[in-house]
Amino acid sequence: MAPKHLVLLPGLDGTGELFLDFIAALPKSWTATTVTYPTDRFLQYADLRPLVGAAVPQSERFVLVAESFSTPLAVWYAATAPPTNLAAVVICAGFVGNPVDGWSRAVKVLAKPWLFRLTPPRAIVEYFLLGQNAPSDILQKLRHALQRVSPDVLSGRVQEVLDCDARDELRRTTIPLLYLEATHDRLLSSSCKKEFSRLRPDTLFRSVPAPHLLLQREPQKAAAIMMAFINSLTTSPG
Repeated sequence: MAPKHLVLLPGLDGTGELFLDFIAALPKSWTATTVTYPTDRFLQYADLRPLVGAAVPQSERFVLVAESFSTPLAVWYAATAPPTNLAAVVICAGFVGNPVDGWSRAVKVLAKPWLFRLTPPRAIVEYFLLGQNAPSDILQKLRHALQRVSPDVLSGRVQEVLDCDARDELRRTTIPLLYLEATHDRLLSSSCKKEFSRLRPDTLFRSVPAPHLLLQREPQKAAAIMMAFINSLTTSPG
Protein backbone atom coordinates (compact mmCIF):
# COMPACT_ATOMS: atom_id res chain seq x y z
CA MET A 1 0.00 0.00 0.00
CA ALA A 2 1.34 3.42 -0.96
CA PRO A 3 2.27 5.76 1.93
CA LYS A 4 -0.11 8.56 2.87
CA HIS A 5 2.12 10.55 5.17
CA LEU A 6 4.14 13.54 3.96
CA VAL A 7 6.91 15.21 5.94
CA LEU A 8 7.26 18.76 4.59
CA LEU A 9 10.52 20.71 4.71
CA PRO A 10 9.96 24.45 4.14
CA GLY A 11 11.58 27.06 1.94
CA LEU A 12 13.78 29.95 3.03
CA ASP A 13 11.34 31.32 5.62
CA GLY A 14 11.38 28.03 7.50
CA THR A 15 8.05 28.73 9.20
CA GLY A 16 5.98 26.14 7.37
CA GLU A 17 3.12 28.66 7.11
CA LEU A 18 3.29 28.68 3.32
CA PHE A 19 2.33 25.00 3.10
CA LEU A 20 -1.24 25.55 4.31
CA ASP A 21 -2.90 25.76 0.87
CA PHE A 22 -0.95 22.75 -0.37
CA ILE A 23 -1.95 20.71 2.69
CA ALA A 24 -5.57 21.71 2.12
CA ALA A 25 -5.29 20.32 -1.44
CA LEU A 26 -4.34 16.85 -0.18
CA PRO A 27 -6.95 14.11 0.24
CA LYS A 28 -8.37 13.98 3.74
CA SER A 29 -6.91 10.50 4.23
CA TRP A 30 -3.37 11.87 3.99
CA THR A 31 -1.32 13.16 6.90
CA ALA A 32 1.18 16.01 6.62
CA THR A 33 3.85 16.82 9.19
CA THR A 34 5.53 20.20 8.75
CA VAL A 35 9.07 20.74 9.97
CA THR A 36 9.86 24.28 11.12
CA TYR A 37 13.18 26.04 11.62
CA PRO A 38 14.05 28.65 14.27
CA THR A 39 13.04 32.19 13.34
CA ASP A 40 15.35 33.96 15.79
CA ARG A 41 18.70 32.24 15.32
CA PHE A 42 20.60 31.14 12.25
CA LEU A 43 21.46 27.47 11.95
CA GLN A 44 23.66 26.03 9.24
CA TYR A 45 22.42 23.08 7.20
CA ALA A 46 24.40 20.73 9.44
CA ASP A 47 22.60 22.15 12.49
CA LEU A 48 19.18 21.77 10.86
CA ARG A 49 19.65 18.09 10.10
CA PRO A 50 18.59 16.86 13.57
CA LEU A 51 15.28 18.71 13.19
CA VAL A 52 14.48 16.59 10.15
CA GLY A 53 15.41 13.36 11.88
CA ALA A 54 13.30 14.24 14.89
CA ALA A 55 10.20 14.98 12.79
CA VAL A 56 9.93 11.84 10.67
CA PRO A 57 7.70 8.97 11.81
CA GLN A 58 9.46 6.01 13.39
CA SER A 59 7.53 3.20 11.73
CA GLU A 60 4.89 4.55 9.35
CA ARG A 61 5.98 4.80 5.72
CA PHE A 62 6.34 8.39 4.59
CA VAL A 63 7.48 10.65 1.77
CA LEU A 64 9.87 13.52 2.37
CA VAL A 65 8.89 16.70 0.47
CA ALA A 66 11.49 19.47 0.28
CA GLU A 67 10.85 22.97 -0.97
CA SER A 68 13.79 24.91 -2.50
CA PHE A 69 15.99 25.86 0.50
CA SER A 70 15.43 22.50 2.18
CA THR A 71 16.54 20.37 -0.78
CA PRO A 72 20.08 19.73 0.57
CA LEU A 73 18.56 18.57 3.86
CA ALA A 74 16.24 16.08 2.17
CA VAL A 75 19.05 14.75 -0.02
CA TRP A 76 21.37 14.42 2.96
CA TYR A 77 18.71 12.56 4.94
CA ALA A 78 17.96 10.16 2.07
CA ALA A 79 21.66 9.48 1.52
CA THR A 80 22.90 9.07 5.06
CA ALA A 81 20.06 7.98 7.29
CA PRO A 82 17.30 6.45 5.22
CA PRO A 83 15.06 4.36 7.48
CA THR A 84 13.21 1.44 5.98
CA ASN A 85 10.01 3.47 6.09
CA LEU A 86 11.24 6.33 3.84
CA ALA A 87 9.32 5.59 0.65
CA ALA A 88 10.42 8.47 -1.59
CA VAL A 89 11.64 12.04 -1.80
CA VAL A 90 9.93 14.88 -3.66
CA ILE A 91 11.92 17.98 -4.56
CA CYS A 92 10.07 21.21 -5.39
CA ALA A 93 12.14 23.73 -7.38
CA GLY A 94 15.25 22.53 -5.63
CA PHE A 95 19.03 22.42 -5.93
CA VAL A 96 22.07 20.57 -4.62
CA GLY A 97 24.62 23.28 -5.39
CA ASN A 98 24.78 27.03 -5.85
CA PRO A 99 21.42 27.77 -7.53
CA VAL A 100 22.24 31.15 -9.09
CA ASP A 101 25.47 30.44 -10.97
CA GLY A 102 27.12 33.65 -12.15
CA TRP A 103 25.08 35.86 -9.82
CA SER A 104 26.70 34.48 -6.68
CA ARG A 105 29.00 37.40 -5.94
CA ALA A 106 26.25 39.98 -6.37
CA VAL A 107 23.84 38.00 -4.22
CA LYS A 108 26.45 37.57 -1.48
CA VAL A 109 26.98 41.31 -1.39
CA LEU A 110 23.30 42.23 -1.42
CA ALA A 111 21.84 39.52 0.81
CA LYS A 112 22.78 41.21 4.07
CA PRO A 113 20.44 41.68 7.05
CA TRP A 114 19.61 45.25 6.03
CA LEU A 115 18.05 43.97 2.81
CA PHE A 116 15.59 41.79 4.71
CA ARG A 117 14.51 44.69 6.89
CA LEU A 118 12.96 46.27 3.79
CA THR A 119 9.56 45.41 2.36
CA PRO A 120 10.23 44.34 -1.23
CA PRO A 121 8.00 45.88 -3.89
CA ARG A 122 5.22 43.66 -5.18
CA ALA A 123 6.79 43.69 -8.65
CA ILE A 124 10.02 42.18 -7.31
CA VAL A 125 8.21 39.51 -5.30
CA GLU A 126 6.09 38.55 -8.30
CA TYR A 127 9.05 38.48 -10.69
CA PHE A 128 11.23 36.18 -8.62
CA LEU A 129 8.83 34.22 -6.40
CA LEU A 130 5.09 34.40 -7.02
CA GLY A 131 4.68 35.09 -10.73
CA GLN A 132 2.50 37.62 -12.48
CA ASN A 133 -0.86 38.62 -11.05
CA ALA A 134 -0.31 36.78 -7.79
CA PRO A 135 -3.41 36.80 -5.58
CA SER A 136 -3.13 39.38 -2.81
CA ASP A 137 -3.75 36.82 -0.10
CA ILE A 138 -0.73 34.76 -1.22
CA LEU A 139 1.42 37.88 -1.25
CA GLN A 140 0.27 38.73 2.27
CA LYS A 141 0.98 35.21 3.51
CA LEU A 142 4.48 35.33 2.07
CA ARG A 143 5.23 38.71 3.61
CA HIS A 144 3.84 37.62 6.97
CA ALA A 145 6.01 34.50 6.97
CA LEU A 146 9.15 36.45 6.08
CA GLN A 147 8.43 39.14 8.66
CA ARG A 148 8.37 36.47 11.37
CA VAL A 149 11.99 35.60 10.65
CA SER A 150 14.97 37.63 11.84
CA PRO A 151 16.75 39.47 8.98
CA ASP A 152 20.00 37.97 10.27
CA VAL A 153 18.53 34.50 9.89
CA LEU A 154 17.28 35.13 6.35
CA SER A 155 20.63 36.59 5.37
CA GLY A 156 22.48 33.63 6.84
CA ARG A 157 20.27 31.16 5.00
CA VAL A 158 20.88 32.85 1.66
CA GLN A 159 24.63 32.72 2.26
CA GLU A 160 24.30 29.06 3.22
CA VAL A 161 22.45 28.31 -0.01
CA LEU A 162 25.20 29.91 -2.09
CA ASP A 163 27.82 27.70 -0.42
CA CYS A 164 25.86 24.45 -0.34
CA ASP A 165 27.02 21.29 -2.08
CA ALA A 166 24.96 18.12 -1.71
CA ARG A 167 25.97 16.59 -5.04
CA ASP A 168 27.85 13.66 -3.53
CA GLU A 169 24.91 12.91 -1.27
CA LEU A 170 22.49 13.00 -4.21
CA ARG A 171 24.71 10.59 -6.11
CA ARG A 172 24.54 8.14 -3.20
CA THR A 173 20.76 8.16 -2.89
CA THR A 174 18.77 5.21 -4.16
CA ILE A 175 15.30 6.16 -2.95
CA PRO A 176 12.61 6.94 -5.59
CA LEU A 177 12.92 10.61 -6.47
CA LEU A 178 10.45 13.07 -7.99
CA TYR A 179 11.54 16.55 -9.09
CA LEU A 180 8.83 19.17 -9.59
CA GLU A 181 10.10 21.84 -11.93
CA ALA A 182 8.52 25.31 -11.92
CA THR A 183 8.54 26.16 -15.61
CA HIS A 184 8.34 29.93 -14.94
CA ASP A 185 11.07 29.92 -12.29
CA ARG A 186 13.13 33.12 -12.52
CA LEU A 187 15.11 32.48 -9.36
CA LEU A 188 16.90 29.19 -9.98
CA SER A 189 19.38 28.50 -12.73
CA SER A 190 18.46 25.83 -15.28
CA SER A 191 21.56 23.96 -14.12
CA CYS A 192 19.72 22.94 -10.92
CA LYS A 193 17.48 20.48 -12.75
CA LYS A 194 20.38 19.32 -14.94
CA GLU A 195 22.37 18.35 -11.85
CA PHE A 196 19.59 16.02 -10.74
CA SER A 197 19.39 14.52 -14.21
CA ARG A 198 23.14 13.99 -14.32
CA LEU A 199 23.60 12.63 -10.80
CA ARG A 200 20.33 10.66 -10.57
CA PRO A 201 19.34 9.77 -14.16
CA ASP A 202 16.36 7.81 -12.85
CA THR A 203 14.80 10.93 -11.32
CA LEU A 204 11.21 11.40 -12.40
CA PHE A 205 10.72 14.96 -13.65
CA ARG A 206 7.35 16.65 -13.79
CA SER A 207 6.74 20.25 -14.83
CA VAL A 208 4.31 22.64 -13.19
CA PRO A 209 3.43 25.87 -15.06
CA ALA A 210 4.24 28.07 -12.09
CA PRO A 211 6.83 30.48 -10.64
CA HIS A 212 9.43 29.47 -8.06
CA LEU A 213 6.87 29.12 -5.25
CA LEU A 214 4.96 26.46 -7.13
CA LEU A 215 3.32 24.88 -4.08
CA GLN A 216 1.81 28.24 -3.22
CA ARG A 217 0.63 29.21 -6.71
CA GLU A 218 -0.46 25.77 -7.91
CA PRO A 219 -1.16 23.65 -4.83
CA GLN A 220 -3.82 21.48 -6.47
CA LYS A 221 -1.67 20.65 -9.49
CA ALA A 222 1.35 19.90 -7.34
CA ALA A 223 -0.70 17.71 -5.01
CA ALA A 224 -2.18 15.76 -7.93
CA ILE A 225 1.26 15.08 -9.40
CA MET A 226 2.61 13.96 -6.04
CA MET A 227 -0.35 11.69 -5.37
CA ALA A 228 0.05 10.00 -8.75
CA PHE A 229 3.76 9.47 -8.09
CA ILE A 230 3.28 8.16 -4.57
CA ASN A 231 0.42 5.87 -5.56
CA SER A 232 2.71 4.33 -8.17
CA LEU A 233 5.28 3.29 -5.59
CA THR A 234 5.65 -0.39 -4.85
CA THR A 235 4.79 -1.75 -1.45
CA SER A 236 8.41 -2.60 -0.74
CA PRO A 237 10.11 -0.06 1.53
CA GLY A 238 12.57 2.44 0.04
